[in-house]
Amino acid sequence: MKPVSTVQGRAYPLGRKNIDTDVIIPAHYLKTISRAGLGKGAFETIRAEPGNLFDDPAYAGAPIIIAGDNFGCGSSREHAAWALLDMGVTAVIAPSFSDIFSGNAVKNGIVPVVLPQDAIDRLLEVAKGQPITVDLETCTVTTPYQDRFAFELDPFRRDCLLGGLDEVGLTLAQDAKIAGYEARIAAERPWLAA
Repeated sequence: MKPVSTVQGRAYPLGRKNIDTDVIIPAHYLKTISRAGLGKGAFETIRAEPGNLFDDPAYAGAPIIIAGDNFGCGSSREHAAWALLDMGVTAVIAPSFSDIFSGNAVKNGIVPVVLPQDAIDRLLEVAKGQPITVDLETCTVTTPYQDRFAFELDPFRRDCLLGGLDEVGLTLAQDAKIAGYEARIAAERPWLAA
């Protein structure tokens, strides 16, 4: 996982509430264990709408989505986070997230930013023409118009994002302790080492 400290750029002003994981990535894309290519299927039902923002060249490659309440509800599919990453999204700003989606997002390097609805409304307006910055170091979202919105993120999750640490990375960070333990057990109980 890549470390994330700042996400800056255009933002998809989605604003819709209750975007579930089936909208993020439909079930028929779940036949793969590969993360590559899932971005093409992301938001398929929304992309079927004429003039949708996901196919608007003005937002091409936008690293941020601004959504409504309860983003990522529905099933627990990690493919939803994979699809967002594959389309280049590394931050989602919403009034609330499903717990499972929020956990999957962090474990895959996506910053879930919770802000009140009035801040979301302002960011939806700004996103129509200007970039937005999510700063994980200061836990703020800013705009070129001097808007500054503070957000909270669990310190452990924040540290994982800043350090680029998923479960495997966290385990590997303890490599010396694990090796020391294994050596001690092998010396104390040699029959286990065989």
